[in-house]
Amino acid sequence: MKKRIKIWFHSGGSSDIREVSLRKPFALLFVFFNIGAIAGLSYLGYDYYQLKKIAFDNDSLNQKIVSQTGEILSQRKQVQTFAKEIEVLKEQVRSLATLEDQVRLIADIQKTGNSSGLIGIGGIPENDLDQDLPLETRHNNLIREMHQQVDQTQTAAAKKTLDFEDLINKLEKKKNLLASTPSIKPVDGWITSRFGYRKSPFTGKRSFHSGLDISNRPGTKIITTANGKVTYAARKMYFGNLVVIDHGYGKVTKYAHCKEILVKRGQKVKRGEVIATVGNTGQSTGPHLHYEVRINGAPVNPLKYILN
Repeated sequence: MKKRIKIWFHSGGSSDIREVSLRKPFALLFVFFNIGAIAGLSYLGYDYYQLKKIAFDNDSLNQKIVSQTGEILSQRKQVQTFAKEIEVLKEQVRSLATLEDQVRLIADIQKTGNSSGLIGIGGIPENDLDQDLPLETRHNNLIREMHQQVDQTQTAAAKKTLDFEDLINKLEKKKNLLASTPSIKPVDGWITSRFGYRKSPFTGKRSFHSGLDISNRPGTKIITTANGKVTYAARKMYFGNLVVIDHGYGKVTKYAHCKEILVKRGQKVKRGEVIATVGNTGQSTGPHLHYEVRINGAPVNPLKYILN
């Protein structure tokens, strides 16, 4: 006779406990089924927990990626800002070089063999930095180029410092020459005609203009551009009221079409001293100053002798 196993279970009522008698194979199958069900539910619960954990980790990772992306974009903007500042620095060093060349020209001081050049080895890089890269692209090449250009520009600036030291030392020895060299604008106003060939406003033909025309209201003060001695202060044909100043060292300046002359022949003047006022005398189409700079009798471009 096959063995039977008794199983008690609750039927749902408060005191309804029933007894069921099953054959042993069925009883074992029942037990294994329940164990399997419990194991399956446990696995599903564990799997669900792992999925929730992964989802939470993904959210945290996404937030971190978004944060880091924002930081990267901000850093790339800063890199581009630094690139612009490097370009400004390069331009400033170039401007200093131009100023040095002007001062050397005016003071007639040649560069020594040890003077630096701005282009070439150790000079200012000619190529501009790319300041408008898309923020989404890598800036590795730009950063590398920035480092190289900063090093080169610093080297050029250091060499330029030596050039200025050399220039200053020589300027100290040429104070009198500098004081007698035209170097400032003789009058405020607008440049209406430059040095060189132009179409004559009187004949309509091509003619050489030996000076610089600066327009302003009649009566505007005109100053001498360097120390010197007045050699002419009177009316002279096409020039109208004319002042001529000899600065020595072969340098002469002329101030034409004046309304009023405020100096006399033989008078010594210093740079910045008022010598006349703007007028419309002589052959003139309107109130302006015709300003000339002559070196050893030959007219030269006055703009090269204006530093302010």
